[in-house]
Amino acid sequence: MENKAIPRIWLKNIRVEKGLTQQEVASSGDFARTYYTMVEQGKRKPSVDIAKSIAKVLDFKWTLFFDDECNESKHSDIDIVTIRDKTA
Repeated sequence: MENKAIPRIWLKNIRVEKGLTQQEVASSGDFARTYYTMVEQGKRKPSVDIAKSIAKVLDFKWTLFFDDECNESKHSDIDIVTIRDKTA
């Protein structure tokens, strides 16, 4: 069976809502843009340290990366209104 990457749409949505590029997130977290891109596309699972860095830059709970192996349906419940409320 092929191990197909599942994009982390919730992660992209948070980043876009914050008005940041992949490069800006990566630079702020001190890791490569290419690595961040693979994380966002679901091709790489971030280490705890990288997950914490990304979460700090985008202001969300880092454990979201590991909840039910990034169950996309669970994370799709994170709506933009919640993100706005948290950052306001």
